[in-house]
Amino acid sequence: MFKLEFDDEVIDAVASKIADRAYQKLTERLDAREQWPPLLNRKGLMAFLGIKENKASELLNRPDFPVIRDFGHPKVPTHLLMKWIDEHTQWVQENTEYDRWAM
Repeated sequence: MFKLEFDDEVIDAVASKIADRAYQKLTERLDAREQWPPLLNRKGLMAFLGIKENKASELLNRPDFPVIRDFGHPKVPTHLLMKWIDEHTQWVQENTEYDRWAM
């Protein structure tokens, strides 16, 4: 049987590199989120998810989708949209061009 052994110095170097990459990716995602306004209108939602009018209408009419209608035109709170995306990953993957890991 083939066996690899690493000393603590190598393990620490690899762990440090992994942690640095994870931190960089998280920072990039947080920076990308801050570029979007707190409330998205229909066109903002379409741009955010890479969808067209029909799919936007479908989403805005779903009972589980986070939409506010008090302003006359529907608005989507960006932070609740991100939560909804996490909870509905399969639907998002099948129906949008949104890539949550690219953010």
